[in-house]
Amino acid sequence: MYDDLRRNVRKTSFVLLGLLIVLMIYVSYIQVIESDFLAGNALNRRYIEAAERIERGRIVDRNGVSLAYSRQDDSGRYQRCYPYGSIAAHVVGYCSEKYGTSGAENTFNGYLSGATNAQRFLGPIVNLWSNKAGNNVVLTIDADVQAAAYRALGNHRGAVVVLDPRTGAILAMVSKPSFDPATIDSDWDSIADAENSPLVNRAVQGLYPPGSTIKVMIADAALTENVTDLKKTYLCEGVLKIGPDYELTESNHEAHGRVNLEEALTVSCNVTFGTIGLELGDSRMAKTFERYGFTKPLDDELSEATSRLPDFSRLGDGDLAQTAIGQGSLLVTPLRMAMLAEVFANKGVMMEPYIVSKIVATDGSILRRFAPEEFITPTSPEQAQLIGRMMESVVNEGTGYAAQLPDVQVAGKTGTAENPHGAPHAWFIGFAPADDPQVVVAVIVENAGTGGEFAAPIARRVMAAVLSKGGESHD
Repeated sequence: MYDDLRRNVRKTSFVLLGLLIVLMIYVSYIQVIESDFLAGNALNRRYIEAAERIERGRIVDRNGVSLAYSRQDDSGRYQRCYPYGSIAAHVVGYCSEKYGTSGAENTFNGYLSGATNAQRFLGPIVNLWSNKAGNNVVLTIDADVQAAAYRALGNHRGAVVVLDPRTGAILAMVSKPSFDPATIDSDWDSIADAENSPLVNRAVQGLYPPGSTIKVMIADAALTENVTDLKKTYLCEGVLKIGPDYELTESNHEAHGRVNLEEALTVSCNVTFGTIGLELGDSRMAKTFERYGFTKPLDDELSEATSRLPDFSRLGDGDLAQTAIGQGSLLVTPLRMAMLAEVFANKGVMMEPYIVSKIVATDGSILRRFAPEEFITPTSPEQAQLIGRMMESVVNEGTGYAAQLPDVQVAGKTGTAENPHGAPHAWFIGFAPADDPQVVVAVIVENAGTGGEFAAPIARRVMAAVLSKGGESHD
């Protein structure tokens, strides 16, 4: 009996020791691996309560212009100020004690609040020597370009994304309707329940059929997969009959006659690109979307919605042709379409988009720097240049004429995306100058009509704003 008791005590000791080891491992994991996430999490009550007495770091644009800063009121509490208001709301976000944070205020909350620092592993004891001010976040955004894009979009619902094609830096990201982050507490009930969803950042979270803007990628696929060449022509009589009971039509049943690939892209011929989609087939179409990164997620810092691609293996011929003209079940974000245009502006290379260039401590030292990185290379420099020249024809002679700039060659593609919820969405993607691209833009205007009429003029104004700064956006 005594031996049994000793065995039981020994077993119990081993179990308790094992549990203690597991607990130590878990605590170490929390303190080391998850420390940044937990310290900077907007739901961390310790830092929410400390925010009243700590000056939250500034969020500034690439030129040091303040987009968000904290100001102390008469009671000694810090209040968050947003000089650009609704213009930069979706990029900067809001910081509310009641409703949490969003945008850069959320993504970099740990740095802005001062919670992310070298002593974070020590837990609450770090408060004995913690800073009285958070770190500053420097965005890639150019406040002037952001404001120009916001004004250009006018009273329309939609989004504008502006990239530096050489680096992937996001120069502007506009979403409308917007909101004022300074009054988020008082306005919450009205904007949170609004039918037009002002809290949604349409640039990265809005999913839309890309319409004819996708044809630049399909043109590249047709040449890459050798289903066509520059001399082959297609006969467009205004309608493409597929099977016994399906027809793919042109806008207003317009017949383009016999056209080659470049001419088809210039006039945005649905019959030609629907035919090319059928010639590519389901497997090569799926391969093309994968090659262009639509199945590859971006960095979490951008919080981009995942593209919705059809199950190509189950598509009928009619749906396959629809996908080739950017319709059907295909849905993408405006950011992805800016990245698509970037390929043809950047010699076949798609850069990883990023919106923060560095984190700067209160003493001026750089805590973290974000460098340009290649995302994928979906096509060759020669092929990219060829498609780019076709996109020049779209602006010079075709549907994108409203994007023309004086003394600057623009390359682009319009899109008019049908949707079941109202009038078509208007699209434009493009870049300028065509021979030395410094800016890429993607514009979507919800339920506006044709891309050439509504989206192209907006893109023109945005590109002009960037080029007027003399290319100083290059990181």
